[in-house]
Amino acid sequence: MGARRLLSLAASAAVALVLVSLLAGALLGQPILLSYVETGSMQPTMDPGDGFVAIPTAIGGDVSEGDVIVFQAEHLHGGGLTTHRVVAETDRGYVTRGDANPFTDQDGEEPPVKDAQVVAKALTVGDSVLVIPYLGTVVMSIQDALEWTQLRLAQTLGMRSLLGSQGVAMVLFGLSVVGYVLDWYLTDPAAEKRQRSRSRDDGTSLRLVLAGLALLVVVAATAAMVVPAGTQEFGVVSAEFESENPTVIEQGTTSDLPYRVANAGLVPVHVYLEPASEGVAVTPRHLVVDGQSRTNATLTLAAADDTGYYRRFLTQHRYLAVLPGPVIDGLYRVHPWLPLVAIDGLLGSTVYLAGAVTLKQGRLRNRERENPGRSVTERVLGWF
Repeated sequence: MGARRLLSLAASAAVALVLVSLLAGALLGQPILLSYVETGSMQPTMDPGDGFVAIPTAIGGDVSEGDVIVFQAEHLHGGGLTTHRVVAETDRGYVTRGDANPFTDQDGEEPPVKDAQVVAKALTVGDSVLVIPYLGTVVMSIQDALEWTQLRLAQTLGMRSLLGSQGVAMVLFGLSVVGYVLDWYLTDPAAEKRQRSRSRDDGTSLRLVLAGLALLVVVAATAAMVVPAGTQEFGVVSAEFESENPTVIEQGTTSDLPYRVANAGLVPVHVYLEPASEGVAVTPRHLVVDGQSRTNATLTLAAADDTGYYRRFLTQHRYLAVLPGPVIDGLYRVHPWLPLVAIDGLLGSTVYLAGAVTLKQGRLRNRERENPGRSVTERVLGWF
């Protein structure tokens, strides 16, 4: 494979990685490697539609004054992900402000930002955020086109399952299959023979198709694990009296309430529950929930010694039960991301290898007749 071909493939892979990262982040509700701003609140640092590298808090370290963070807001923009700068730290949390705003977010209705709400930090070089101009504008245009396609398909076919984040994966997967089928049946045999000859020198396009299908499966699996999970907030009132309301608690005491864990999918899931702030306890911390079922854990909320309103946080992690339970548990104890990476790797590689075997025995069967004695393992290895 020539240097020009390698550069071309590297550039294509980089563009695909950028688009997939941003689209996946938008669909999953949290940044995946890259993110972008939609408003002008961070001008002149970032204009609307500009992108940036989002470092997850798990590897980005502690948040400090001056950092640009992505956090789950409670009131800003109706709630949701917001990208603003930390301008102060207090005992109650971080004080944030958009660079273009004259007032802090906490001067309005937004309470101080807790660590549990921060999902990523913007990568800085020196003292400046590394900005990728117009990246978000491109992604928002693609996202609008996908949403329009989803809506039209759902209305035409009467399938609500085509809506939402998992619906996007289904639509992309379907479009990839349609494109592959059309390529299969409409390609001129002579041109196909020439393409096969070229593919032996610079890499076959079938590998890219399979890689795309595997990537879509990974995105769908990640959505199934990440979207229902995340950090949930509970508002607790520390009062001077007892109350039947489980979140209005007599100061210095605790209250138990059921915490429902549901699984709307068909595949069983491992669910891990972790307190993400003071004043929270939960039992059990590890649950296995069968497909299309639900179960309860017991959540214990503690009221502070002083009266007032306090926020408590609980984080939930989910993993598809496609690996043995002890394996998932062992990986989780090392880092919560490891089971997700292992599961995505297993599913993606399975789809890729299964497609490689199928295509090797199917579309390229004419060349196999020349050497019928090769084993399946040799055929798969030869395909790489």
